[in-house]
Amino acid sequence: MASLNKVMLIGNLGKDPELKYTPGGQAVATFSLATTRQWRDKDGNNQEDTQWHNIKVWARQAEIAQQYLKKGRQIYVEGRIETRSYDDKEGNKKWFTEIISDRFLMLGSKRDEAGGSGETADYDPAADQSSRPASRGYSSSPPKPPAGEDDDLPF
Repeated sequence: MASLNKVMLIGNLGKDPELKYTPGGQAVATFSLATTRQWRDKDGNNQEDTQWHNIKVWARQAEIAQQYLKKGRQIYVEGRIETRSYDDKEGNKKWFTEIISDRFLMLGSKRDEAGGSGETADYDPAADQSSRPASRGYSSSPPKPPAGEDDDLPF
């Protein structure tokens, strides 16, 4: 039976990313992301509901997030949902849900972020193959063509 755990969010950062390193030296950044849903109720009144998501980013993307992302910045996040539990000080089991990001894109412009010049933020850390953990099977080298196929493309 097939299964899928995929999340795509567009929202605004609730705080600057916090960068830490694991004992093994792996970078990990965490931040909150707000998504807001708007609708009209049956009486025609505008309604709004904001959900807060805990985001975790690993490796080179974590360092990029800490460097470029700031509170209020609009971003697109793609990843998976992960829920884990822990015991609090009183021994009660608590559950924590977060989004483990595979990639993120900065949206909007610098003007949106800080009233700047209006330059578009077009840096895509997902395009930086070195930002993906090797354990996930990603490679920084381009795929090889199947054996026996000639590369006769005109460009």
